[in-house]
Amino acid sequence: MGGDHQTTRNPINLRGWTLRDNDGNRYRYRFDNVRLAGRAIIRIHTGHGHDTRTDLFQDRRDYVWDNRSDAATLRDDRGRTVDTETWGRRR
Repeated sequence: MGGDHQTTRNPINLRGWTLRDNDGNRYRYRFDNVRLAGRAIIRIHTGHGHDTRTDLFQDRRDYVWDNRSDAATLRDDRGRTVDTETWGRRR
């Protein structure tokens, strides 16, 4: 996923798409009306900041992903898995 890289030339609207952690219930981020240009990159940050075309901030106080072992799963507005990034060992 590495920042959620758009691999087609056509823009897409991420409204209703979700980003979840390995647990799936502990953390879920739902995209609002976010338009991602073709072949563009957008980074999702858990901390505080000002949203731009390339960076979105969730304004959370706590970290979401475990540095030792976790996963981030991106699903479209129909719940279909678009991409998953995993790291570390599974428990």
